[in-house]
Amino acid sequence: MRAALLRSVGADPDADVPVSAIADVADATDAMRRCYRQQLLRIAASDLTRPDPLSSLPGVAATLADLAAAALEAALAIARSEVPDHHRVRLAVLGMGKTGGRELNYISDVDVVFVAEVAEVAEPVDGADAADDDTLDPADLEQRAMRIGARLASGMARACSSTSREPALWEVDAALRPEGKQGPLVRTLASHVAYYKRWAKTWEFQALLKARPVAGDLALGEAYVEALSPMVWTAVQREHFVEDAQAMRRRVEAHVPRKDADRQLKLGAGGLRDVEFTVQLLQLVHGRLAPEIRHRNTLGGLAALAQEGFVGRADAARLAVCYRFLRLMEHRIQLYRMRRSHLVPTDDRDLDRLGRSMLITPDAEADVTTELLVRWRHTRRDVRRLHEELFYRPLLPATAQLSAEDAALAPEAAGARLAALGYRAPDAALRHIAALTEGVSRRAAIQRQLLPVMLGWFTEGPDPDAGLLAFRALSEEIGSSHWYLKLLRDSGVAAQNLARVLSSSQYVSASLRRSPESVQWLAEDGDLAPRSPELLEAEMEAALRRLEGDVTAGATRVRYLRRRELARTAVGDVLTNLEADTTPGISYAADAALRGALRIATMQVCQARGLEAAPTTQLIVAMGRLGGHELGYSSDADVMFVHDPLPGVDASDAQSFALAVAQQVGSLLGQTGPEPALEVDATLRPEGRSGPLTRTFAAYTEYYGRWSAIWERQALLRARPVAGDDGLAERFLALIDPVRYAGGGLDDTNLRELRRIKARVENERLPRGVPATRHLKLGRGGISDVEWTVQYLQLLHAHEVPGLRTPRTLDALAAAAGAELISAEDADTLRQAWRTAVRARDAIVLATGRTNGAKIDVLPLDRRELAGVAQLLGYGPAAGTEFEEDYLRSARRARVVVERVFFGE
Repeated sequence: MRAALLRSVGADPDADVPVSAIADVADATDAMRRCYRQQLLRIAASDLTRPDPLSSLPGVAATLADLAAAALEAALAIARSEVPDHHRVRLAVLGMGKTGGRELNYISDVDVVFVAEVAEVAEPVDGADAADDDTLDPADLEQRAMRIGARLASGMARACSSTSREPALWEVDAALRPEGKQGPLVRTLASHVAYYKRWAKTWEFQALLKARPVAGDLALGEAYVEALSPMVWTAVQREHFVEDAQAMRRRVEAHVPRKDADRQLKLGAGGLRDVEFTVQLLQLVHGRLAPEIRHRNTLGGLAALAQEGFVGRADAARLAVCYRFLRLMEHRIQLYRMRRSHLVPTDDRDLDRLGRSMLITPDAEADVTTELLVRWRHTRRDVRRLHEELFYRPLLPATAQLSAEDAALAPEAAGARLAALGYRAPDAALRHIAALTEGVSRRAAIQRQLLPVMLGWFTEGPDPDAGLLAFRALSEEIGSSHWYLKLLRDSGVAAQNLARVLSSSQYVSASLRRSPESVQWLAEDGDLAPRSPELLEAEMEAALRRLEGDVTAGATRVRYLRRRELARTAVGDVLTNLEADTTPGISYAADAALRGALRIATMQVCQARGLEAAPTTQLIVAMGRLGGHELGYSSDADVMFVHDPLPGVDASDAQSFALAVAQQVGSLLGQTGPEPALEVDATLRPEGRSGPLTRTFAAYTEYYGRWSAIWERQALLRARPVAGDDGLAERFLALIDPVRYAGGGLDDTNLRELRRIKARVENERLPRGVPATRHLKLGRGGISDVEWTVQYLQLLHAHEVPGLRTPRTLDALAAAAGAELISAEDADTLRQAWRTAVRARDAIVLATGRTNGAKIDVLPLDRRELAGVAQLLGYGPAAGTEFEEDYLRSARRARVVVERVFFGE
């Protein structure tokens, strides 16, 4: 094509500097334009007859770009014939945009940039200025060369786009040059370099990504690319580079006229620019360390990004198909009447013609127009979705902010960076990094993208060393799963959330290793919301129905469900700094586990005794913190077991059966194994440990009617049926309500006994060596103090204040304040102290991973552990002392209220 176009203007294709030999410039221009259009029609004719236009589109676009480059060369030859001293300048034409990327449309502006240098002239040329160049200083020579270059560039543009007997080819657009239309048309290479070093904006480096020599002095053009390339691939380190690129895309979209927004193939949402901007931004962010992705062509760049692991293969494949489809629509729209347009037509005849030209084949029940519009709508939707997922990745600005050495994880730089970030053992961290990133596998390639950024995110938690170690363990466990690394790379928040929870919570780290699929929750906030009791009940019911008869599998499923929900609530608590007063999801999971365990245990005992059905109805009553939906991560499940023999059943047989079931419930949930145990504690039953594990409803009726003590009445305040027969549950509530909400409140004898028991608990149950001010549960102003005070108010007034008839501590406290049984100020003091102690207790478990032992109830003395707990509760780094002072202050104030309200002092 180049040779044909040069010959059409009378230029020698083999000459080093082709010059038109035709004296009449207008004739040469017309001849060049006719030759161009002949070539264009050949390309179009071939294109329209191809059986698979989508596959052949990249080749067609490249051919069109090559044809445009040939036309520029011929036009420059014409311009040289008008400029006698053209030999004094070396002029290179750089194709930009689609011309540079070899992905041109049929009808499009051709974006160019001009670069010129003074040429070494051996001897004057006929007709040229014969002035002795030796008499001019270098600055004068350069200025003359720039004037000549500008005349050549202008002449070239006129040959392509000015009015003539033949239609213009296209506009030669040099607006992408430094300073845009306000800047000089032609600059030296040094001037270009100086501009880009000092003044260039973000978008200008993005534009340079596609720069390619297309005409004129190709050696100078290559020198231009070589000189500016290092700046292109380090531009990402400029402040706010990624944010500026993202803002520019939004501005482009905002300028699309509203009436055309749904028809815009190029600039609108889900259009060509979404794909192109996405590919270019990913290239610019990662290309400084990955030369393999430095492609001028969009589809080539996309394929390289997928090959190197920067984009998922499936996402890249879908984006490529969508891009081809949009470009083919654009080509076919422009081919009709050879008009430049990026708007999808609205007329049905035009749409039908467009669809047929694209070889759209509809289903039997659809027509071409319908099928075209459906495919276009799906394409736009998929492009927009992938654009938003990839273009706005949080990894991009974070990666861009890293130095090249940090982003490359170079050992000599990484060790210093790790130490500066706060890693206590940089050498160990380097070993973890090496284990994750060494090799040529796709997994290692993606880890090399993730880790430079995640190393910083780990430091947002109190223990980055533990976070990195946990990440390595998790990655080695599930790194080969197709979704894991893709999720971390592509999700908007998953990688950062994972880094935060792993470096903040040993409990969560262990939970995620036991159920790695839980990592997927980190991508969606909705997945971290506690499952409602109804959803858990339905899931439990469905699972046990499928496993009917398989006791072992059923028990495993029950424990798995609870462990999964503990992990879900733990992750949510860490990411929200335990902002809620309690975590009801823990209690919901325990409820579901008790219901499942009761069902399995009943079935198991029936099988062992050869029974078809249970001889007695059964009920599990939640007590204590479980009854109030206030379980923590280390809490036992306080319960009571109730049963009621069926008519005609021997009482001893029924009792034996119910006892066996109760024991089996405790065994199923409390046994050690891969799933966390739930200790079932029935010591709050009548007569405590001395009484039978389970009683008949009649025995409960007799006991509460004759012998119940004040502490048992107090315990019943939090009783809540949780599993078993609904009818028996209603009868049991009807039985205990008159006991726990007895009319007349507390007499003096019961009041003295209640205070005596509380004082004894303080004196005898507080562990030796633990200051009373630091024990979160039993200490002064701690959990027990607040709960006993609230329960005291319930025992006194629940018979006349319905709002106090609740097992939940804070609800009862709010009701007491509402009824003016306690001042609003005192109620707020107690609420703050209770909430602080409860959440601190949970934070200790989350931070350390310990779920039992005396330490989980004690405000840590170890400064590092205290800081970790504080940070989980929303305090800043190294704010352990601040949290400690806040807790001690709130507990001290609460104790004053307790002594005044509960003890009457």
